[in-house]
Formats: sequence, C-alpha cells, structure tokens
Amino acid sequence: MPPDAPDADAITRLDAYLCDLKDLRIRDGLHVFGSAPPLEQRAALLADCPEAALDASPAAERAALLAALDGRFVPPGPAGAPSRGRADVLPTGRNLCAIDPRAVPTPSALALAGAACTELLRRHVQENGDWPRRIVLDLWGSATMRTGGEALALALLLLGARPLWGEATGRVRGVEVVALAELDRPRVDVTVRVSGLFRDAFPAQMALFATAVRMVAARDEAPEWNPLAAPPGAPVASRIHGPAPGCYGAGVGSAASYLAASAHAYAEGEAGSADPAGFALRVATADALLHVQDHGETDVLDGPERAAHEAGFAAAAASLGARPTLWHADTSRPGAPRVRALAEEVARVARGRVANPVWIAGMMRHGYRGAAEIARSLDALAVFAQALPERFDASFDLLFDATLGEEQVDRFLRAENPAARAAMRAAFAAALAGGLWQPRRNAVVALLGAGE
Repeated sequence: MPPDAPDADAITRLDAYLCDLKDLRIRDGLHVFGSAPPLEQRAALLADCPEAALDASPAAERAALLAALDGRFVPPGPAGAPSRGRADVLPTGRNLCAIDPRAVPTPSALALAGAACTELLRRHVQENGDWPRRIVLDLWGSATMRTGGEALALALLLLGARPLWGEATGRVRGVEVVALAELDRPRVDVTVRVSGLFRDAFPAQMALFATAVRMVAARDEAPEWNPLAAPPGAPVASRIHGPAPGCYGAGVGSAASYLAASAHAYAEGEAGSADPAGFALRVATADALLHVQDHGETDVLDGPERAAHEAGFAAAAASLGARPTLWHADTSRPGAPRVRALAEEVARVARGRVANPVWIAGMMRHGYRGAAEIARSLDALAVFAQALPERFDASFDLLFDATLGEEQVDRFLRAENPAARAAMRAAFAAALAGGLWQPRRNAVVALLGAGE
C-alpha cells in the first residue's frame, strides 16, 4: 500500500486484503496413507465429498499398494481436486487415469479460462495502464490433467483464438482465430513455457498451440493490434519453450538455471531444438509472466516447484535488464478466479498459512514430516526474496516469530527433526546476512547467534 494513499483508499484496500486472508484455505495436517480423516476434520471434507467414499479410501489404498507390489490390476480412477468439486476422485487408492488428451482443452476448460482471461486483462490494465502485449505463461502437465486444459485454453484466448471440437466425438479437431472486431482488444503474443510432463503427455496440444500462433501471425492486422503479425511468408519463431527432451524441472530459481532449463524450442512435429537466444528474447521482451494455481491443496510457498518457475523467471528477466509484471492467478474457485501480483501472493500465503498457528499445529501432529513441511515453506520464501525486487521483511518476521521464535514450536522442531530446524536457522541467518531481511526486533539477531 503506498504510504501516501488517502485514508479512504487505504481502508478499502485493507478491508479487501483482510477478506482475502479470511478466504485462504488452511490445510489441517497431512493425509496419512491407509487412514481415514479424523472425526474433527470430517465436517469440512463432507461439504465436498460423500462420507461413504471417505470411509472406503483407507482399505482401497492398502489393497491397491499390495496389488501394485504383486504386479496385479489396480482399479482406475479420475484425477482432480475434491476442493474443486471433484468428489468423483474418491475413494483414493486407484490408478489415476487422467483424461483423453484428444479432448484437451475441453469446452468447460475454455469457459472457465474465459473468466480468468477477463480478470487477468482487467488487473493488468488497472495496474499498468495498457493492455499486455507479450506474456510468458507456464503450462504444467499435472494441472492440465486436473482441469482439462484451462491454462492452455487461457493461452489461446489471450492470442485471440479458440479450439474447435468434433460434434460426434468431443475431441479437438482444430483451432480458429477470433476476429478483432469480436475480440475488441489487442491480441497478446503468448509464449508458453511447458513443463517436462506437459511436453511428454500433450504433444498434440503443443502442435495445436503452434498452429494457432502461425495462424495469428499470418493475419493482415496492424502491429498495435497484433504483435505477432509478420510479413507474408516470413518465418515465425517458436512460442513454445521448455526443457530439453528427457529433462525436467526449471532449476532452483536462479537466472542461469531457469534460462538453461527452458532453452529448447518446440514446433509442430519437431522433437525440440536448442534455442537459448530465442527464449532469452521472449523473456527480455515480455510484459508479464502468468502462472496459474488451479486448486487450494497447494500454494506458492508449498515447496520449491513454483518458486523455481516463478522466481526463476523473475531472476532471468532481471538479468536481461527487464522488469515484467509477475502475475499469479488463483483459479481454485472456478467461478471466481483471482489474479494477484506474485509478491502479493507470497506475502498473503506467508501471513495467512505459513505463520498461522492453526496450520503449524496441524503439522506438529505429524512429527518429523510435519517439521519438514514447515521448513519447506521457509525455503520457498527465501527463493522468492532472493529473486523478486520486492522486500519480504514482514514475512520473515512472521515466520520466525511463529517457528524458532515460538518456544513450543522450536521445542517440537528440536525434538522431531533437528535437521529441519538447523536448515531453518541457516536460512534465516542467510537472509539476514544477505540483506534480504531486516528484523523489526534486535533480539532476533541474538536468538540466531545463541547457538544450537
């Protein structure tokens, strides 16, 4: 919040922020294999899931594990998140059979992506005063399986294109370009950064997107309305980048590792070719990054995966002299997508979940593993603090006060997972020494320097 904001504006923003925190999903503990949820947790779960399916899950999990170890048949079941209305994923213990790739993106994915597209464009124009021209968008295979391809549909909509389906089969048969008169806004030059799983599982979707890019680039439209427009016959550089064939991940959140792990270009029918300069150009000229979080069981500080992609992009852009807007889209409530600045999302999750005594108490019920989960969240915060231009002093303060600065939690960490506690002390000390954290209390320095 700007320090010189008028009181009325400040109060409105504060009210909106508190409401946003109130709606944050807080997970109460971890799932234990072969065990039913405790009675005190059932009320929240039963809002989305039938009780019979919950009761059947423990036996199904144990039977499926034994069957798999024996090389016997494991019954199939769909993938998805119950918190997103997918009660059909229960009972657990089934062999996930995600979706028919030939139907991706699905019509429902396109409809839900439309709402996210509208919210993204609204927020970007509101914050930057102009339409986005060039965006890098993450495409993950696991999220595509859960949602039927919402992020891919969003990429097509930003381009000003949409998929076509066969009436009899429901499978995607092609793509069409939406006329500018119908679009009523400039097209967005979208580069998709695909994960290794997306590359392996969805080659047809990569070809579909490459076709859409080629069709949009071939349109006879003014550059201010179509930044992809190219002279007739001119080659169009690939807008699909990701790890090399057989490789996975996005490094550890640094500029060099992110660029190296995203340097292969993919096009229609091609296996991928090294194109580090091409991807560096896409990053350097991007107006924004967009990462979509599709369900509430995980968040931006849940571990290193999102930090590697989102903070890695931020570090790469900064190393190339660019400072694009970093957007984190939350579509866990499909009917009400939210697009937040990445720094806003990190601070929101740090306050609302990671430093929340309710969440910490839930982790403490799980001993060694719960302690490791607490440490993972600090690791992710440290990566973001290193890569993003914003400061997270308040977030570090909150996490320290709720963990090593809280006697009961610190005692739990010492007893259950001393390695995790040592890693947390080292992470806090490194943030302090590196100038990433200026504690509001001088006692923090003394506590960190007081020995093990």
